[in-house]
Amino acid sequence: MKKSIYFLLAAILTGMLSQCSAEPEAAKEPEDRNQFGHFIPRGLTKTSEGLTPGYAMFSVPASGSTYLVDREGQVVHEWKGTYSAFNPYLMEDGSIVVGENDPDYPVFGFGGPYGRIEKISWDGKVLWSYELANENQILHHDFAVKPNGNILAIVYDAISYEKAMELGRAPYLTPLSGPWLERIVELEPEGERGAKVVWEWKLEDHLIQDRDESLANYGDPALHPERIDFNLGDSIPEALSQDSLDILRAAGQGGRNLTRFNRGSDLFHFNAINYNPALEQIAISSPELSEIIILDQSTTTDEAATREGGKSGRGGDILYRWGNRENYRKGDSTDRKLYYQHDVRWIEPGKPGAGHLTIFNNNIPNGPDSMAYTAVYEIAPPILPDGTYQMEEAGYFGPEEPSWQYIAPDTVSFYASFISGAHRMENGNTFINAGPAGRYFEVTPEGDIVWEYWNPYRGEIREPNGDPMDPMPMVYSTFRSTFVPADHPAFSGKELVPLDPQPEPYIMQPPPEKEAETDSVN
Repeated sequence: MKKSIYFLLAAILTGMLSQCSAEPEAAKEPEDRNQFGHFIPRGLTKTSEGLTPGYAMFSVPASGSTYLVDREGQVVHEWKGTYSAFNPYLMEDGSIVVGENDPDYPVFGFGGPYGRIEKISWDGKVLWSYELANENQILHHDFAVKPNGNILAIVYDAISYEKAMELGRAPYLTPLSGPWLERIVELEPEGERGAKVVWEWKLEDHLIQDRDESLANYGDPALHPERIDFNLGDSIPEALSQDSLDILRAAGQGGRNLTRFNRGSDLFHFNAINYNPALEQIAISSPELSEIIILDQSTTTDEAATREGGKSGRGGDILYRWGNRENYRKGDSTDRKLYYQHDVRWIEPGKPGAGHLTIFNNNIPNGPDSMAYTAVYEIAPPILPDGTYQMEEAGYFGPEEPSWQYIAPDTVSFYASFISGAHRMENGNTFINAGPAGRYFEVTPEGDIVWEYWNPYRGEIREPNGDPMDPMPMVYSTFRSTFVPADHPAFSGKELVPLDPQPEPYIMQPPPEKEAETDSVN
């Protein structure tokens, strides 16, 4: 009974409120599949001889803390931030740059907005705290730190209903409050709380539509795969009645700042960004499109708004896209490769598969017994010497299939329908974070699990109004966990030994029916 209640709550959060866990229509969640990892053993559950020395780094849910955990499952270091932290990046000086869930961000009320980035020193001093959260824009989901210390960040870009009509969006696809588009900004930190935007790319400049030939962006999406069809997507949910909105708010549901008219505003939901300094290119994941796209970041801001300039000569247009070629009318649903994916990353130089991309493919439908399942893919993008990408004669981008993939032998034991990530390690293994459960594990190229750890921690950060935060169903969930090798420059001269005492694990309370059974026994 308890699992069906939890999965019902998850379905409400995902389907009704458009949070990060939206699932394809074909997905099926069996009652005996526990993707949130409730009531199972936590901590280190598997280890092996000959592991690469290093640490798992992750931010503790509902906490300002970020932990390093060694191969024995012991916490050896803690960074303490100001707000609820997620998605830390480790710098060579031992500091981390981490997203922080700003407690009072406006307007944007569904899964993903966070609004603030902080840089925290090894000893816990906040070196930089920057907020980008106003009624028009907000930091959301992911960011990437460039070698020069600047930050590439994904930002929601709210536009009005009228502006969407001027860009050719169909009315039945547009919420009355207006949609949220996307932009990418490069931030140059200034002082302790400031930043200068030194480059930006706006999705608005790279849309195409075939509804209204009087508009400047009119064209055939099949002939322009370098742009996004502005009329992709399903009909938006109906506007809420005031009574329904009041009920949702009273029940603590709906996310922050839900209004009667903004359901369906999050059109493309960019959820990951990665930077390749050698190519000066950006990889982005859009789960709503079920595609990853690559952009040229060698452009100026002015060039990024056009179709010319940069190393590619193509300005801010899309250089490469993969996962769902139906989006540009070069295939159908049978050609689709990605299903609500997360965490696209280039494999770095010196690692097996360097130059390829890894992708966490969250929610693949029609597995055994028609159940959805999860896979990690490695693909080899068809890059040309000039940094552009080869298109197949039929007018779409390859490859046809991943060059490597990890799928659990039974498919059921590895299923994470939202958040999550994966990246290649120096030894050729792949480090995977099954986000909803807070499960981190290392697999060999042959698919053998050689190390596994389940996050046992949760913080006590409260809702903005001071109420306790309901942990269900995402009790231990982790947006992203990263393996950091022991020879990382950040650890030079530092002694990493288990903290004494170790942080207190969070123990889930049994559901009411289990509490009643326990009381009757006592």
